[in-house]
Amino acid sequence: MLNVKYQVEKTILKQMIHYLRKNPEENLSNILKLVRKVDTKSYYTEIYDVLEELLSEEDNNWIQLMSRLATEVNPHILETVFTNFLLNSSIKGWEELEKNRKKYGHDIPFTILIDPTTACNKKCIGCWAADYNKALNLSCDELDDLFTQGKDLGIYFYIMTGGEPLVRKKDILRLAEKHNDCVFMMFTNGTLIDDALCEDFCRLGNIVPTISVEGFDDATDGRRGEGSWKDIMRAMDVMKRHRVPFGFSTCFTNQNSESVLSDAFIDLMIDKGAYFSWYFTFMPIGCGTDTSLMATPDQREQLYRTIREWRGEKAIFNMDFWHDAEYVGGCVAGGRRYCHINANGDVEPCVFCHYSNANIKEVSLIEALGQPLFMEYQKNQPFNCNQFRPCPILDNSPKIAEMVKNAGAKSTEYIQPEDVEELAAKTKEYGEIWAQRAEPLWAENIQQKAAREAAKQKVK
Repeated sequence: MLNVKYQVEKTILKQMIHYLRKNPEENLSNILKLVRKVDTKSYYTEIYDVLEELLSEEDNNWIQLMSRLATEVNPHILETVFTNFLLNSSIKGWEELEKNRKKYGHDIPFTILIDPTTACNKKCIGCWAADYNKALNLSCDELDDLFTQGKDLGIYFYIMTGGEPLVRKKDILRLAEKHNDCVFMMFTNGTLIDDALCEDFCRLGNIVPTISVEGFDDATDGRRGEGSWKDIMRAMDVMKRHRVPFGFSTCFTNQNSESVLSDAFIDLMIDKGAYFSWYFTFMPIGCGTDTSLMATPDQREQLYRTIREWRGEKAIFNMDFWHDAEYVGGCVAGGRRYCHINANGDVEPCVFCHYSNANIKEVSLIEALGQPLFMEYQKNQPFNCNQFRPCPILDNSPKIAEMVKNAGAKSTEYIQPEDVEELAAKTKEYGEIWAQRAEPLWAENIQQKAAREAAKQKVK
C-alpha cells in the first residue's frame, strides 16, 4: 500500500499542477525538477532526461501538447489523473511492484487490461470479440475484488475493453468512484458517450476514454458499420465541449494504412481534441479470421516511420504498440508489464493471446500471475533481439506454440477454440517476410541512436 509520505507528495503534485495551469510554457521545466524530487528512487531518470532535452527547445510540439493539457482539460480530471498515474501508479505503485516481484519470484504487471463484458452494439470485421458469447460478464463484485487485490500488489492503472465496456457504464462509474486512487482507461466505440456521461467523467476525474476509429468515414464505416464515423465525431465533440481528455485507437490493416497515416487524419484527431493515440497492428486471432487484413511489410515500415516523424511535429502523444517495443525491452505481455483478463475470467498473457492456465474466478490474482504460461513468457522474453520483431505470435510464431505446449495452457476462445499450432501456422510466413524488412530497419535504428549519443557527448 502507499507509504506515509503519500499525502505530502500529493500536496506537492497539486501545487505543481497549479503552476502548470497558470503558465505552462514557463513552468514546465521547474515542474520536471520537482517530479524528479518526488521520484526518490529515480525509477524514470532516462525519461526525465529525454523530457528535459525536449523542453529545452523553444515552442516545440511537446510543449504545445503540455500546454493543451494544462489549459484545455477539466482541472479536476487533470489533477486526479496526474496524481493517480504519476504518484500512485508510476512511483509509489512501482515501488510496491518491485517488492512483490522479489517476494513472489515473478513479474507483477504495471497495468491489467480487463473485459467487463463481451456484450457490444457493434460487429466489426476482424474483431476477435465477435467470436465470444455476448452474455459473458465479470460481476461488479468480481471487478471490485480484482482492483482491491491489484492495489495490494501495487497496480493502480487499469484498462477496459470488451465487447463495449460502456454497456456496463453504471458499474464502471461506481467502481471508479470507489477506487478513486486508480486511473481507468477504456477502449470504446463512442456510441454511448453523451453529456450526462461526460459530467460523470468530470465528477470522478479518473476515467480516460479511448475512441476506436479506423480512418476517415469510408474506412471506419466499412469496418465498424454505417454511421460509426458520425457517432465518433459526435462523441469527440461532446467530450471536447466538457473538457474531457481522450485519445483514439486504430487497428492498422492493409485496408486503412493510407488513411490513418495521413497528416489530414492525425491533424483532424488533434483538432477534435485527442491527446494521445494507440496504433495496433491487426492480429489474425480466432478461427476463420481474415488474414488478408494483415499489413504488408511496406505498410508496417511506413507505420514505424510515420509515427516517429509525427513525434517531432504533432502536438499529440502517438504510441506504436509494436515498434515502440524497444523502449520497454520487447514484448510486455505475460505479466511482465501487462496482462489481459477476459469477461469469462480467464487470465491471458495478452489481449491477442487467447490461452491460459488460470481463471480469476477460481484463483487469486497473485496465483494467476504465477501461472505456467506467464512463467514461459517471462523465461523467453525478449522473444527477439530485434525489437521491431517483438511479438511471439505475429513475429516469432514458433514461440507461441512452444510456450503454450510447455505450459499445458488451454484455448480460451469461448465458441470455437483455436489450436495453437493452427495459430502459429497462420503467421509463420508473415513473420519470416517481415524479418527481411525488420533486420535492416533495426540496424538503421541502432546506427541513428549511436550517432545521436555521439553528438550529445561532443556537445558536453
